[in-house]
Amino acid sequence: MHRRFRTALPLLSAALLAACAGLPPAPTDPLAGTAWKLERIDYMDDTTITPDAAGRYGIAFDAEGQVSIQADCNTLGGRYAYTPPSGLEFGLLRSTLAFCGDGSLYERIRKDMPYVRSFVLKDGQLHLALMADGGIYHFSPLP
Repeated sequence: MHRRFRTALPLLSAALLAACAGLPPAPTDPLAGTAWKLERIDYMDDTTITPDAAGRYGIAFDAEGQVSIQADCNTLGGRYAYTPPSGLEFGLLRSTLAFCGDGSLYERIRKDMPYVRSFVLKDGQLHLALMADGGIYHFSPLP
């Protein structure tokens, strides 16, 4: 390594550390450590879907960026990305593949989740919005 670079490297490192020390802290993920049950889905064509089995649909976010989605008799899971102030996207979601029967919302949820782009926390409820105003998933907190 050239002598000038050897001398400048510690100074550059110190300057970078000093600059980083002045950065504001990373925003806290408001979804981390929360769990929700699905109340209804509203699509922009005025279709509203309400699950017929109250406890069979939900979503949980852990502190390490993992999401778990209960979709009737199947579970979807993978990573999620929170982008302040309200951006939300799911990575590739793996899924169990059991046949849940007629009336199940599993296929709908499996197809919709890759299109989630944002969320709103309002009045204790979680609302997940699909891209291009496709629809909104409404959740209430799990006890």
